[in-house]
Amino acid sequence: MSIKKAPVTELELAWFKSSYSGAEGGECVEVAAAEDAVCVRDSKVLGGPVLTMSRGAWAGFIGVAADRAV
Repeated sequence: MSIKKAPVTELELAWFKSSYSGAEGGECVEVAAAEDAVCVRDSKVLGGPVLTMSRGAWAGFIGVAADRAV
């Protein structure tokens, strides 16, 4: 896993915000699928740091999060 500060235009990714995120502009993250990784960023700081992880690490995170959401 790594954190990289790069402008969004440099990454050229299609970012998606959770459907659970409201229009109020609260604490939201956005996720984008890269060729060999998944990227996560703060939706309020578009040019800020980007967390990148392998697709396997992302799948593991989502699995644990889904188990705890019930």
